[in-house]
Amino acid sequence: MVSEQRVFAIPNVQTPSMPVTFDPNVCKGCNTCVEVCPIDVFIPNPQKGAPPIILHAEECWYCGCCACDCPNPGAIKFNWPLPLKPRWRNKETGKVSQL
Repeated sequence: MVSEQRVFAIPNVQTPSMPVTFDPNVCKGCNTCVEVCPIDVFIPNPQKGAPPIILHAEECWYCGCCACDCPNPGAIKFNWPLPLKPRWRNKETGKVSQL
C-alpha cells in the first residue's frame, strides 16, 4: 500500500511585493537558492524542474545570496523596491541605467 503524503504551505500575503522573479526558461529547478537563502524565502517546487515557490516575499533582505550562488546566470532577477533601485548615469552618453 502506498501512502500519499500531503504538505500545505500558505504564503504570507501581507504585502504585494515580489522581490525576486525567476525566468522559467533559464531556471532548472536545482533549488540552490532554497538552500542558501538565510531567511527561507523560498521552498522547493513540488513539480520537478520548476522554479522554487516564493513563500515569504516580504521577508527578503535583498542580500543576493540566491542570485550569486545560482548555477544558471539570469535565472533570478531582483525586483528592487523604489528607494533601493540602483541607478547610474553613463558619463559619455548621459543615459540613465538601472538594474
